[in-house]
Amino acid sequence: MSTSINQNTHTGPSFSFKNRALRLLWNIVYLLFFRFSPRPCHAWRAFILRSFGATLGKDCHIYPSARIWAPWNLFCEDEVGVGDHATLYNQAPITLGKRVVISQGTHLCTGTHDYNEPGFPLIAKPITIGALSWIAAESFIHPQIVIGEGCVVGARSVVTKNLPPWHICAGNPCASIKPRKRHE
Repeated sequence: MSTSINQNTHTGPSFSFKNRALRLLWNIVYLLFFRFSPRPCHAWRAFILRSFGATLGKDCHIYPSARIWAPWNLFCEDEVGVGDHATLYNQAPITLGKRVVISQGTHLCTGTHDYNEPGFPLIAKPITIGALSWIAAESFIHPQIVIGEGCVVGARSVVTKNLPPWHICAGNPCASIKPRKRHE
């Protein structure tokens, strides 16, 4: 499902009625069937996410307390892990490569606002995280970020710029600290 955004917040809501109704239905299903499912039931949660339009590869482990704003904007390759209390605020697509790990408490945010315009209209831009990357606990990833393959983002980092492949990166703002040993 594509995301259509109203750029003039003075004339109505940012998202269509269909989008808002689908998110309402998703939130009900999330609360009743996803959030309180037993931790080992990854296949069940993958089934629910796919039912709402998520694209998930094999053996994805998305934990029950992870929050996903719009499953139809989630694209995961094989063996992706999304930890407890991670937030995927995907008003625009979030793409997670093979074996990406999103640790607990991490926040991936695809939405921001144009503070130069009256009404602060929404700006939604995608996030892409390359294969074999690890986003450590409680990190924050800004909209329109590309994290290179094999990149490790240290705990509580704030990622405001694209990060190179096969590097260890950390801080606020997040920056490369040193290269990481490459694994294929």
